[in-house]
Amino acid sequence: MSYRAISRRRGSPHKRLKADTLRKISVAMLSFYKAIATRHGFAVQWSQAVVKGNLDRMKSLLCSVAPLAAKQGLGTNGIGYFISFLVQPPMLYYTNGTTIPPGTVQFTFEPRVHRAIARAVFPLYRELAHNQCFASALAKAINRRDQHAVTVMIRSLIPSSALKSVQIEDYGFALLFKYPFSKYPYRNLLIREFT
Repeated sequence: MSYRAISRRRGSPHKRLKADTLRKISVAMLSFYKAIATRHGFAVQWSQAVVKGNLDRMKSLLCSVAPLAAKQGLGTNGIGYFISFLVQPPMLYYTNGTTIPPGTVQFTFEPRVHRAIARAVFPLYRELAHNQCFASALAKAINRRDQHAVTVMIRSLIPSSALKSVQIEDYGFALLFKYPFSKYPYRNLLIREFT
């Protein structure tokens, strides 16, 4: 398939990001991020399962705190995790997750960093879950590729100095975090999957 065909498909209006997609994913993920942020033991177990590629253990842990998210697709690359949500049958999926950028390191996923990120992003996902106006405004800004508006909206809820960049990516967003107690940057993603 040519680049032009891919570009045209990506821009098709029925596949653009909707506020309901942001809200659905945020509602499903909120209790997971809360558990990671507030429960050290849970975060350690999650990181161990991610690094080992133990999807059964990840699913079991996810089910114990976020049953809606556990019903979705789940993946790991040993340096992060990805939870996929079918938002428009038969083929439109969005993914939410956190990962170290590929090519940086292998089989590493630090619980301390993940907990810090979960604490940082929790207010954003809570706002998306409960504020239809905010979710709608963010979806519209992403669809029109208004990088400034997206950055301002997200940074208003994540004031952490560890948030190094906010990028519109694949009809969603990518948040890059770098903490002084880790050698590695991490990305929190809410992006569209392309199949």
